[in-house]
Amino acid sequence: MSLAGVRMLQLPRIADPRGNLTFVEGQKHVPFEIARVYTIYNVPGGERRGGHAYRTLQEVVISLSGSFDVVLSDGRDTQRVSLARAYYGLYIPRMVWRHMENFSTNGIALVLASQHYDEADYFRDYEIFRGEAAS
Repeated sequence: MSLAGVRMLQLPRIADPRGNLTFVEGQKHVPFEIARVYTIYNVPGGERRGGHAYRTLQEVVISLSGSFDVVLSDGRDTQRVSLARAYYGLYIPRMVWRHMENFSTNGIALVLASQHYDEADYFRDYEIFRGEAAS
């Protein structure tokens, strides 16, 4: 696998003087059916979240509030993506290592996942991931 599959998705944005609206539909705005949704918030300054890859799961990460960086690796190359707008989603395919850092005050990440939680799908050791990704 490589970082070639990582891409920014522009989500629908309906502008309104009363406040904007963005929505997401599985298989339409993201390339999978959404099986799980979770948020990451109240991240203390200097802390990281993530630090893993998935064998099969795909994700889209959206900044609902504030900003943060997503650092991605395919075992060879590294890419940093800053998220700060609720109408952009970062698509992360399977077999891409990721962690999130540099959360602003009140930064909130929304994560849309293609599968239910399954610990067996995780790589939590980067060196084991690199070995699998290289083969």
